[in-house]
Amino acid sequence: MLARIFTTSITGVDASMVEAEIDLSRGMPYFSTVGLPDNAVKESRERVKSAIKNSGYEFPDGRITVNLAPADLKKEGTSFDLPVAIGLLKTMGVIKSKDLDGFLILGELSLDGGVRAVRGALSSAVLAKKLGKKIIVPAENREEAAVCEGVPVHGVKSLGELVEFLNGTKDIPETSIDIESYFASASGEGNDISDVKGQEHVKRALTVAAAGGHNVLMIGPPGSGKTMLARRLTTILPDMTLDEAIETTRVHSVAGMLVNGNALVTARPFRSPHHTISDAGLTGGGHIPRPGEVSLAHNGVLFLDELPEFKKNVLEALRQPVEDGTVTIARAAVTLTYPASFMLVCAMNPCPCGHLGDILKECMCTPPMIQRYRSKISGPLIDRIDIHVDVPRVRFGELRDERKGETSCEIRDRVNAARSLQAGRFSGTGIYSNSRMSSKQLKKYCRVGEESVRLLESVVEKLGFSARAYTRILKVARTIADLEGLEAILPSHIAEAVQYRTLDRAVI
Repeated sequence: MLARIFTTSITGVDASMVEAEIDLSRGMPYFSTVGLPDNAVKESRERVKSAIKNSGYEFPDGRITVNLAPADLKKEGTSFDLPVAIGLLKTMGVIKSKDLDGFLILGELSLDGGVRAVRGALSSAVLAKKLGKKIIVPAENREEAAVCEGVPVHGVKSLGELVEFLNGTKDIPETSIDIESYFASASGEGNDISDVKGQEHVKRALTVAAAGGHNVLMIGPPGSGKTMLARRLTTILPDMTLDEAIETTRVHSVAGMLVNGNALVTARPFRSPHHTISDAGLTGGGHIPRPGEVSLAHNGVLFLDELPEFKKNVLEALRQPVEDGTVTIARAAVTLTYPASFMLVCAMNPCPCGHLGDILKECMCTPPMIQRYRSKISGPLIDRIDIHVDVPRVRFGELRDERKGETSCEIRDRVNAARSLQAGRFSGTGIYSNSRMSSKQLKKYCRVGEESVRLLESVVEKLGFSARAYTRILKVARTIADLEGLEAILPSHIAEAVQYRTLDRAVI
């Protein structure tokens, strides 16, 4: 007897259809799985055998061959347990239904026949929609899969329940969710930028960064509020669109990072890896390639505190993701591309002791020490950071000031207005912010007058800015104009953008 069940395999953040062919024939008892299975897939025979027995069904005595086609696609994970078990029960005649081709089935089996959650359910649902099929997933994944509208999703808790459903003796209703409720519940974890005392010029710089999706570097002594400001940046970022939420959720689902039953990531991610992280941990990789921190921060913020303490090879690995918005992981067996469109926010001290330029504490570092400290960050990486801002020590009077500054909600309203202008400007291009403008778009949308041209000329020639720094200045100036609701870029916008490049004059 031969049965065929359709399921999926996750490659990167995309799902590919897999045909699980199960053949039961006479012979010595033997269970073989072919089709480039990894160890988790090979071990499924033990889970399938115990789950079938403990669900009250007979396990057949005979030769069982499972082929996962296409045979040249690497199969990983535990999501093949459920389709293999269903195919085996189909060959035994336990499942009477003849029409199983209309379903994609995935799930991990426990030894008692229960169905456990798997990774990549949303990506599998996207594939099911494309193929015009229904999808059967573990009950824990049903809301995640239902995020993809237009796909009939059935969530099952056990193997026995699925058998009854396929035989027509039990009804499992389709899962539907209220996506609006997920967006309504998104919060900034109680943080608000008004909690930060003083640092008004830094808040302004972060507002510009949030409005245009620009990268930021904050430089200041210990305790000046750099980390506190960075952690509140997500509260002033623009509201996530449904497309962005689905993209982000797919990455987190593949990485197994969806927790507490969250079916949809509606709050912008904030990732803050420790400076001991490896390059594979940051950009992704490993024996079984998984998304790294740059991909988990997709559509959100990647915060690197104490930037010079990161290994140089780790920082250099950031160049391609920062520039392209994607990261490509090449291995001997597979090459994967993960999305990595994030805001890079960095913080560092001005010198090893942290008190260079501090008005209250004397710096004890020698010039060579300062040079070695700053040289840990390469010029090309600094070039890719649009905004450099000094974060000085907060004075006592500012700490005691009881007046409330602008709230995150008030700033976010201005940021949303600026992003709305950009959405209209870049409609249909797949670009959401000024920071991602191409050279062609830069020429079209960043035209400046004669006075601004003279200002730019003096800056580029006298201060020795690179071509990349010049384009970054124009992009930041475009964002400043958008915050004011102006179509034209004024000399004042250029001047403000230039002051955010002051670190270019330092010896790094």
